[in-house]
Parts: sequence; structure tokens; C-alpha cells
Amino acid sequence: MIHTVEKLVETIALVGTGAGVSYYLLSLWSAGAYLRYRGKARQAAAQVAVPPVSILKPLKGVDPEIYECFRSHCLQDYPEYEIIFGVSEADDPAVQTVQRLQREFPQCSIQLVVCSQRLGANTKVSNLVQMLPAARYDHLIVNDSDIRVESDYLRRVTVPLSEERVGMVTCLYRGIASGTLGSRLEAIGISTDFSAGVIVARCIEGGVRFGLGSTLALRRMELEAIGGFEAFVDYLADDYELGKSIAELGLEVRLSEAVVDTVLPAYDLKGLLKHQLRWARSVRDSRPWGYAGLLFTFGVPWAMLVVIAARGAAWAWELAAGVALLRVLMAWTVGRAVLRDRQFTSLLPLLPLRDFASVLVWLASFAGNRIAWRGDYFRLKDGKLARVDP
Repeated sequence: MIHTVEKLVETIALVGTGAGVSYYLLSLWSAGAYLRYRGKARQAAAQVAVPPVSILKPLKGVDPEIYECFRSHCLQDYPEYEIIFGVSEADDPAVQTVQRLQREFPQCSIQLVVCSQRLGANTKVSNLVQMLPAARYDHLIVNDSDIRVESDYLRRVTVPLSEERVGMVTCLYRGIASGTLGSRLEAIGISTDFSAGVIVARCIEGGVRFGLGSTLALRRMELEAIGGFEAFVDYLADDYELGKSIAELGLEVRLSEAVVDTVLPAYDLKGLLKHQLRWARSVRDSRPWGYAGLLFTFGVPWAMLVVIAARGAAWAWELAAGVALLRVLMAWTVGRAVLRDRQFTSLLPLLPLRDFASVLVWLASFAGNRIAWRGDYFRLKDGKLARVDP
């Protein structure tokens, strides 16, 4: 009986390992396709006239290196743009940072809007609704407060909107880790898991059909066609839903060739778990079948289960070693070639720990619908948020 169970587990683990290997190979192929696209897109960007742009940045509290992130938006090599910051409370700590920015860059059009109404459970989107009337231009960019960009960012993300069939542009991002283990695990996960999933989706789905909070570039006309920001005030994954709604109009959501930085907090392991569970439950709720399919992307953990089930047989160890090498190659290609993550080499030794932690987070995500988000607690159902007590 024990032998039968072991053989069953071994067979299931072999199937999982095969699926994981297939995913690693698909990630490599998708990375190659993205790199070829990036080369062509950069050449085209220099030849297109660019429109004036309104950047909308909803804020709550202060993130690590927040001033440097804001400052990078004021150093754009771009003819005409404005930055509109929004807070829900006039005494929010971020207000002082915005005022400092206004003093340093008087030549930039920088506005601060106090969004006193709470229009839904998602404070970020509630703020966006109240910030939008202050925007002068019809080309809009929304990005998170912890995003740091290069000087040609605006040009690179707005150029695709010159094509009528493109309704939104979004960006990959790399995590800039602090010194804590939690922050470093988050960064290696962004570079090797999250970004790989995005470029794979781009290839197998014929393009991305969602947005990422790192950048949502769109025209006011399409925003109005999907009901404005008001339609998303109760959604957790507002960036995902915005992109999905644009795609449902029959328009393309273009993954930009630009990659931005997100500066990560100094997570302890508890903080990392909360953040990962919020993200995991958000994806599970938004893309349930795709999220379930993540089980078959864990090639290395599946291979180690083969080793256990085969009682350490030499062939099982050889299989595990081959899978691990392929995993490193896939991670290196996405992290270094696609994202150009300068921290990647120093983070690479954490990859096995991150892989096994990802399995635990995936399992834990099915244990409930409760999430923590910037000090508030919510219950998630059908993509929407309902506030609950801590």
C-alpha cells in the first residue's frame, strides 16, 4: 500500500515537473519575443510626435524614497506635461513631500488636490475620480506613488497611443529592495515570477488584457467609454480591471518597452506575507483559472517532490538538477535581459527560498478572502472590497 502511494505521488510529481519545465521554456520563448519587440519599438518612438500629458498620482502616506520617485517625474525630457497629486486628507504626510517638490521645480506644473469625499472602498480610485477634473489634457497617465522612472519614460509610454487601436499602455517593473530578507524576496519574485507571468500572458493571449499599477497610460475618451474611474471605486485590482475593460472595447492593451522601478518597503517576513496574500488573493479573484494554473509553474518544488517520492534515487536528483538549471536560466533571462535588474545577481541565491515560499503563499491564498491594505482591512468578493474590522 505504501509503495502504491509513493508511486502515485511520484507520478503526479513527474507530471507537475514536466508542466514546470514547459512553463520555463515558454517563459524563455516569451522573453525572446518581448526583446525583439522592444528593439523595434524603441526605433519607432523617436519618429512620433507626442501629445501633452496629465500624470495622476494618488497618494496615501510616505513610501521609501518617495521624494526621489516623485522627482524622477519632474526630470522628463518631454515638451508639455503636468503632475497632479491627490490625497484624501489634508494632513497626509505625503503633502509635505509634494510641497517640497513644488519648491524645487517651480517651472513644472504640479498640483495637489485634497480629495475629501470617500466614494468607495478603494481610496486610491476614489481620489482619482476627484483628481481627474483638475487634469487639463486628454492623454492621462496613472502610476503608483513608489514608481521611479527614467527621463524618457513619458515619451516611451505615450507613443503607442498614437495608434487608434491601442487603448492603454502599461509597463513591466523591477523591484528595488532594501536590506531586509522580506524585501529581497519580494524583489526576486517580481523579477522571476511576476514579470515572467506577464510576458507569457502577452504571448499566449495575443497581448495583455489587463493593466499594471506601474503605469496606466490612456486617453480620456476611452476612460469615459468604460464608465470613468467611478466604475472601479470598489475594486481591489483597479489596474487590472481598467485594462480588462479597455480590452473589452476591442482595443489593444500594449505592454510598453519601458521598464520602471518600484521601491520596496523594508518588509519583515510578516509584512511580506500580508503583501503577498493581498496580491495572490487579488489575482485569484480576477483570473481564477489562470491563478489555479500557477500550480503547474512550480517546476523546482515539483522536482524535489519527485526526489522525495523516489527515495533519493540518482535519476530523481539528476532530474531535479536539470530543472533547477533551467529555472536559473529562465530567471536570468527575465531578470537581467528583460528587466535589466541591477540587483538580480546578488538576489539570485534567494531563488530556491522564493520558489518554495511561492508554493506556500499559493496554498494559503485559498484559506480566506481577507486582506490588509495600507493599514485597512477588507473582505474580497468578486473583485470588490468590503471594509471589515482589524
